[in-house]
Amino acid sequence: MKMTCDFCFRRCSIPEGEHGWCRMRKCEGGRIVSEHYGEIPAIALDPVEKKPLYHFLPGTMTLSFGASGCNLSCRFCQNWQLSQEHEKGGSVDPCDAAAYAVLNGIPSISFTYSEPLVWQDWMMETARNAAEEGIRTIMVTNGEASPEAIGRLIPLISAFSIDLKGDDDFYRSICGGRISPVLDMIGSVISCGKHAEITTMTIESIHTVRMIRETGRLLKDLGVSVWHLTRFFPHYKMNNIPPTSELYLAEMLKTAEESGIPFIYPGNSTLRARTSCPSCGHVLREAPGKPVGDGICPHCGTPVYGVWE
Repeated sequence: MKMTCDFCFRRCSIPEGEHGWCRMRKCEGGRIVSEHYGEIPAIALDPVEKKPLYHFLPGTMTLSFGASGCNLSCRFCQNWQLSQEHEKGGSVDPCDAAAYAVLNGIPSISFTYSEPLVWQDWMMETARNAAEEGIRTIMVTNGEASPEAIGRLIPLISAFSIDLKGDDDFYRSICGGRISPVLDMIGSVISCGKHAEITTMTIESIHTVRMIRETGRLLKDLGVSVWHLTRFFPHYKMNNIPPTSELYLAEMLKTAEESGIPFIYPGNSTLRARTSCPSCGHVLREAPGKPVGDGICPHCGTPVYGVWE
C-alpha cells in the first residue's frame, strides 16, 4: 500500500518501508513520518540580513536551525553537505529552541541552510512554541511547496525569504524542479499579508538580461516589494563556472530596476545596498542594518514596507 506525502510539489507516493524523493520522509505503519525528526546538524546565530532579509527586524540577530534534506538537486548548492549528503546532528526539542531564544533575548528563529519544507513538521512545532513565547519565525525556502503545505505554514511563519532561481528551463535543467509552485507560494504568502523577500542568485553565463527582466515582471505582478540579486560563486557540481563579476551583477540590478519593484539589493557583493524612500528618494540606509526612521521616511512621512520592531 502506498501513501502520499503532501509536504512539497512532488507529492511522492511512497510504498510501505520506502522513502520519498527527499529521502527524509518515509512510509511506516501505513502513514508518512519524518525518519530523522528533530535531528539538527546546523545551529548558528546570524544577522537577519544574512537570510537575506533587509526589511524584517533589521539590525537584529536570528537563531538559525538547519536539518538535512531537500526536494531539489541544484547543481550549485551552497549547502550540499546538508541538502544532498544528509549530514546528521543531535536532537533538538521544539520547546528548547524557543526557550533558548527567549533566554538570550533573540527576537526570531530562522529555519534555513537546507530546505525546511522536507522537515516542516519539526519547523511547525517549533514555530508554535516560538509564537507562545513572543518569538517571530523566518522560513528560508526554495518555495517548491504543495498547496497543503502553504496553507499550513502561512499562519505559523512570520517572514518568508523565498528563492526564485530563474525561468522554468533553469529549474528543470539545473535544479530538478519547476517554477510554477514557487510562483504559487510567493503569491499566496503576499496575498495573505505575510512579509516576503525574494532572492535570485545570478550566474553570469546563464542568467541573461531577458531572464532577469521577465523574472522582475513576474515578481512585480505578484506584489513583491523586496528583491535580492546575489552573485554566484562556484560550488558543488558547478565548480568550473567562474564567479559572477561585480560588473555583471550591476548590469542585472539595473535591469531589475525596470520592474518597478521598490527595493532591490545586491548580495554577496561589494556594491552598495542602499534603501531609499520609494516616494521622495530620501536615503534611509546605506548598508544592511536598522534604517533611519524605523520604517517611516523622516523626510516625507511615507511608510516603508517591512516589519521594523
